Parts: sequence; structure tokens; C-alpha cells
Amino acid sequence: MPELPEVETTCRGIEPYLIGRKALSIDIRNPNMRWPIEETVRELVGVKIEAVQRRAKYILIRSNKGTLILHLGMSGSLRICPHETEFKKHDHFVIGLGSDIEMRLHDPRRFGAVLWHPTIDGPVSKHRLLQHLGPEPLSKDFDANYLVTSCKNRKTTIKQYIMNNKTVVGVGNIYACEALFRSGIKPNRNAGNISRAKLTLLSEQIKKVLSEAIKQGGTTLRDFLRQDGQPGYFKQRLQVYDRAGKPCRHCGSSIQKIVISNRSTFYCSKCQR
Repeated sequence: MPELPEVETTCRGIEPYLIGRKALSIDIRNPNMRWPIEETVRELVGVKIEAVQRRAKYILIRSNKGTLILHLGMSGSLRICPHETEFKKHDHFVIGLGSDIEMRLHDPRRFGAVLWHPTIDGPVSKHRLLQHLGPEPLSKDFDANYLVTSCKNRKTTIKQYIMNNKTVVGVGNIYACEALFRSGIKPNRNAGNISRAKLTLLSEQIKKVLSEAIKQGGTTLRDFLRQDGQPGYFKQRLQVYDRAGKPCRHCGSSIQKIVISNRSTFYCSKCQR
């Protein structure tokens, strides 16, 4: 599923085509998403789009009238394409952006979401889906002191803890595995039993692995306007994720696979303690 770097790449990719334009039309081709798409989303029509932002894995298309909240779910993607482009089976939501182009939400599994938050209801940060989220991992609010303090006396595994959106947003399965490897921390250790030095390193590596992924994704933004709807997501040289049974790139030991909270988890038993 799209993780934080992919969502950030998507935001940066669509932004040049949306900022300063008016949404001239909205076509709800299939309202049956994770939550039914309500007619209130049409309030964006005729209003100039002022900003495209990301909060966790939510894409926020902002105007002075309200904010359109998009989530890509398990399989969703956004593409910018000419009006005459043939629709695909799972193109469910369309914003007309002018005489030449439109933005389409493509979501085969329909776990994505399209929601409207009017300005009169207050800041979009107060929306029910956003109000309880933890800090952004690349912000100053997420640092060593924050992680050390929040982990104190926690009995849950460190991998579960950093993947909890109330702790920090957007650290998905891939990046949790990779950051823990870089930090030398075994993923099933209790969060409350890890040293300050290790947690400090982990906070730094979470930032680094996400920043690197975004940077690699950013190199493909010039190709965002593509007929296949694929924004050209980066391909990292992953150290442990999905490499069970293969040699560790650092020590040569076999990468192990376990399941934590129903998620496949990969680690090196020699490099991570």
C-alpha cells in the first residue's frame, strides 16, 4: 500500500497542476469507497485551490471554503491526464481542472477515501480522522527526547509502537523494518526496555530512511503526468524488508522473518539486538 514517501511524492506531483486552479467540475463515478463519497465534496467546485498538503497518509487539497481529504487506501493512486483519456474501470473520482486536464482517483480495492471538511467546521486538523494523530516524523516535534519520553514503561514491541499513528505518523511496515535495522534494534523488543542511546539513533534513522525514500521518489516527479497513472515511485535498495532467507548486506547472516501484530517483519539476528 502507499506509505508516507509515496503519498508525499504524490502530493508534490499533483501540486503544480492544482495550485491556483479552480475545480471546475467533480464527477463521482463510484461513491462506494471506504466511506461513501458524499455530495458535499461538490462544494469545491468553482473554488480556487490554495494548497496541497500531506498529514500522515492523508492528502489535503485546501481552499478558503474547505478542505478535500483524500486517502489512497491499499491500492489507490492519483493521476493527472487530459480530458479525452479513456477511463479505467476503477477510476472512481474525478476533478476537472480546466479545458485540458483533470485529476482522477484510481482505486481497484476501494479502501481509499474522499471526504469534505468545510471551513466553518474549524481547522481541518480537528477532523475526526486527523485530530488524534501523532507528530510528523520529519518535523521538529519528533526527536530523540520525544521518543525516549513516550517509550518509557511501554510494554508493546518497539516495531508496533513506532507504527502506531498516535506515536508518530507514517512509519509504515517497510520503513519501520529498515529504520530498526539501521539502529541495530530487534523489532520485537519492548519499547520500554531500550536504551536512550538506541532510541536516539532510532529517531534519527526514521527521519533518514523516510527522507531518502522521498528524495528518490522526487526524482520521478517530472514524469507524474503519465497515461498509466503511475507516478514512478522510487525503488530503494532495502536492507531487510522482504529479504527473508537472503544474506544480510552488512554481516552475511540470513535475514529472519517473524510476524508482529499481523505484519511480516524482517530483521538480522546478528546486527539487531
